[in-house]
Amino acid sequence: MQRTSVNYSKYGYIFCIPFVLAFLVFSLYPILYTAVIGFTDLRGLGGGGGFHILLPDPLENFKLILKNPSFITSLQNTALIWIINFIPQIALALLLTAWFTNSRLKVRGQGAFKVLLYMPNIITAATIAILFNSLFNYPLSPVNYLAVKLGFVSAPVNFLLQKWTARGIVSFIQFWMWYGNTMIVLIAGVLGISPAIFEAAAIDGATNVQTFFRITLPSLRTILLYTLITSMIGGLQIFDIPKLFLNGGPDNATLTTSVFIYNQAFSGSYLYNRAAAASLVMFGVIAVLSAMLFYIMRDRDAEKLKKEKKALLKAAGRRAV
Repeated sequence: MQRTSVNYSKYGYIFCIPFVLAFLVFSLYPILYTAVIGFTDLRGLGGGGGFHILLPDPLENFKLILKNPSFITSLQNTALIWIINFIPQIALALLLTAWFTNSRLKVRGQGAFKVLLYMPNIITAATIAILFNSLFNYPLSPVNYLAVKLGFVSAPVNFLLQKWTARGIVSFIQFWMWYGNTMIVLIAGVLGISPAIFEAAAIDGATNVQTFFRITLPSLRTILLYTLITSMIGGLQIFDIPKLFLNGGPDNATLTTSVFIYNQAFSGSYLYNRAAAASLVMFGVIAVLSAMLFYIMRDRDAEKLKKEKKALLKAAGRRAV
């Protein structure tokens, strides 16, 4: 008797249809539409203009954006805020990862610790903005009260009207919100490493520090690359906290590129075309930086072996001829 086999692969395609349709309508179409209107004179809400390609210079919007001092300032602020929050974020996440995954320490209550550390990531940005606005308000706020009582300052300080303190608070909020998420990703990466490697290192007398830097970190290359890429993309798109907390102030000190794009599209003249051009510029910046990170974090040993294998095959082919 012949056995009849049933092909279930079609059901996988059927289950994918809702996602594909949602992606085409709500993601791909807006992306392509944004790319198109960056070359037009389109404005919104009765702002004039139409849907015409700018002639004789279709790149006019891009040139105006790149010459706009506010856009340059927003680029600098975005990079600065991301760097200030990401360096301590990845450092603390790696430290906590080493602590939680160390079999010699056997930390108790890991589940509770992880939940508490991850908690800020699930709190809404609006709630966090209100919380920190209350903490650093002027003249009456918990931070000002403690600073005066402990003798750090003689009078209350308006933290939200000083550029560097405003940037520092926004950077701290981003760090506080995301270090728990980074920690969870890194812990998942460590748990994917074979325990036999750590056992062999322990038998050979490797210390915790040696194990972390010579086994754990090299094995986390792919996870670290993922963390760097996602953090960079998220950092360059930061919008909610600067917008809700300080609305880009004081004096554009926390004006990020996403806030700038929002202001161009939905404030003042409703310049949809300029906002689209700025979005495409940021897409280019993110693409270039991502490519650089991929190149820097590449596995050089694997690449070297690949080149050697290719050279051997080429040499073997010549001999055969």
